[in-house]
Amino acid sequence: MARLEQVLLLQPEHELKFKGPFTDVVTTTLLLTNPSDRKVYFKVKTTAPRRYCVRPNSGVLDSGASVDVSVMLQPFDYDPNEKSKHKFMVQSLMAPDNVTDMEGVWKEAKPEELMDSKLRCVFELPSENEKTHDVDQNKITSTSASKSESSSLFKSASSTLDDSEVKKILEECKRLQAEVQRLRDENKQIKEDEGLRMRRSAPMTGSPSGGANAALVKEEGPTTRLLALAVLFLILGVIIGKLAL
Repeated sequence: MARLEQVLLLQPEHELKFKGPFTDVVTTTLLLTNPSDRKVYFKVKTTAPRRYCVRPNSGVLDSGASVDVSVMLQPFDYDPNEKSKHKFMVQSLMAPDNVTDMEGVWKEAKPEELMDSKLRCVFELPSENEKTHDVDQNKITSTSASKSESSSLFKSASSTLDDSEVKKILEECKRLQAEVQRLRDENKQIKEDEGLRMRRSAPMTGSPSGGANAALVKEEGPTTRLLALAVLFLILGVIIGKLAL
C-alpha cells in the first residue's frame, strides 16, 4: 500500500542551508504549516543527532497553524572538499479525535498512516563580498556604538555637574574669592600701617632704613599677586578635575 502524501507544508521544501564559518553554532529555520482541517502530530529527525539540536523536535499543529523549527548545527572543522551526507526527515501523523497521549499514538501508528518529507543539509561559506560587507557593517556598528557611548558619558557627566557637583564648585569658588579678598584687605592695611610707621620714623632713622621699608612694601604687592594667581589656578584645577570625573 502506498504511503500517504505529506500533509504539512515545509519551507524550505528540500534543503536546509547552513552558512559558515562553522566555528560557532549556526542556526537555520524550518517552517511547518498545517493547511488541513485536522490536528497533525509532527516529529523532526536527523541522521546525525549528535551534530544538531532541534527545537521543537516534535509537537502538534492545529488546523491552519504554523511553527518555526530551529535547527542548530554544532561547531565543527569544515572541509569544503567533503560533501555533507546529513539528512533530516519531517514525519507527520493525523491526530485521532479525543486522544491526548501523543507518544502513545506514535507507538501505535501503522506505517501506512505515517507521512514524511526528507531534506538534505547544505553547508556554505560566505563569499568574499559578504565577508567585506560584514566587516564594513561591524565597523559602522562599532563607530555608532562609540558615538553613542561618548554621548551617554557626556550626558551623564553633564547631569552630574548640573546637580551636586556644580553647587560644590560654586561654593568652593566663593570661599576662595572671599579668601583672596581678605588677603588683599590685609595687605592694604599692612601697606597703610607701614607707610604711617615710615613717615613717623623717617626723621630719626634717615634714608637707608626708609629705603628698606619701601622695598618691603614693594615686595608685598607681588606676593599678593602671586597668591591671587595661585588661588585662581586652584579654582581652575578643581573645575577641570570635576569635569574629568
